[in-house]
Amino acid sequence: MLGIQFFQPGLIAFGISLGISVLIVLSQKWHGGLSHDHDLDGVQKVHTTAVPRIGGLSVAAGILLACLVIRGLYQSGRGQAVSESTFLLLAASAPAFLAGLIEDFTKRVSVRMRLMATALSALAASVLLGATVTKLSIWGVDELLSFVPLALLVTAVVVAGGSNAINIIDGFNGLSSSTIVIMAAGLVAIAGSNGDILVVNLGILCIGATLGFLALNYPRGKLFLGDGGAYFLGFWVSEMAVLLLVRNPGVNAWQVLSICAYPVIEVLFSIYRRRFIQNVSPGAPDALHLHTLVYRRLVFKYVDKDSRFPWKRNAAVAFVIPPAVAICVAASVMVGSSITMNIVMVLAQVIIYVTVYGRLVRGRWTAGESGAVGSEVRINAKLQ
Repeated sequence: MLGIQFFQPGLIAFGISLGISVLIVLSQKWHGGLSHDHDLDGVQKVHTTAVPRIGGLSVAAGILLACLVIRGLYQSGRGQAVSESTFLLLAASAPAFLAGLIEDFTKRVSVRMRLMATALSALAASVLLGATVTKLSIWGVDELLSFVPLALLVTAVVVAGGSNAINIIDGFNGLSSSTIVIMAAGLVAIAGSNGDILVVNLGILCIGATLGFLALNYPRGKLFLGDGGAYFLGFWVSEMAVLLLVRNPGVNAWQVLSICAYPVIEVLFSIYRRRFIQNVSPGAPDALHLHTLVYRRLVFKYVDKDSRFPWKRNAAVAFVIPPAVAICVAASVMVGSSITMNIVMVLAQVIIYVTVYGRLVRGRWTAGESGAVGSEVRINAKLQ
């Protein structure tokens, strides 16, 4: 049986994150002018009321303050130690988190600047923790990664891309945060089987703090994660993945990728779709992500609109995608460290994604979607 001390970091992070989330919601009349997401007509917007989008504060503060509390408990003999590496990772996360948080308040930080800030965080983690990707379990590529500048470049791309992927799937109540919890749990399982206590603790802190935020975000959407929270959690889970590879020779990159496949596939497919099908900038916002199609094709068809619960349809998306992600992550953990089986798992998830996306995009048009018809027609023709 696992003792309470094993879960202590997560429980404390949960309590702090939940408390700060409640404070943010209760005090929004004072800070709403800066923190509210006032753009209700954006192409990716589905909420109907202005809501604080600074939930990232509760998540980041939940992890930081939990670490400080646990350190105090350890010094008094009532808790476990917190690795210095955890504080170093928090320090490294600062550029990514702050760039996203400033965007949440000002709406003036470009995607490019946020990606650069996240890449800077990745390089900081490389210096402070040695979290540099030196293997991808691809013949010929791993030898090239012995060249340090290339390894640092790959690390920056992997971490910045992973962080942006979480931001891309952050469109509906509970979607990105529940995905983070599921992926972190999968990485914790792999870390635990390899005796990597650091990554286990990083995952437990992440899960606890994210669940604290999720209690206010789902189902009613009282608080949004925002870019600060999305980039922070994306960075945190990406670094968990990198540290797993760096610290455990028995872990291969394909298994880590299989656990984190959903947001990675989403961002890569979005780049392909925008660049080669729609012929627009890969960073251009649109309403053609998988989660948006699930909302428009499935939720609108099977979930009735209810004026008493205007968040009902929004929340329904989390009943479709996260359970599928959980099944894939569980399967990825269970297949073990076989590179062949993990490659099969990754390919299977790609096939499932593309198949489901194709079926959804070929569905009937629904009322009020004429603005996206041209894009979907081009995608439909390309898929056929």
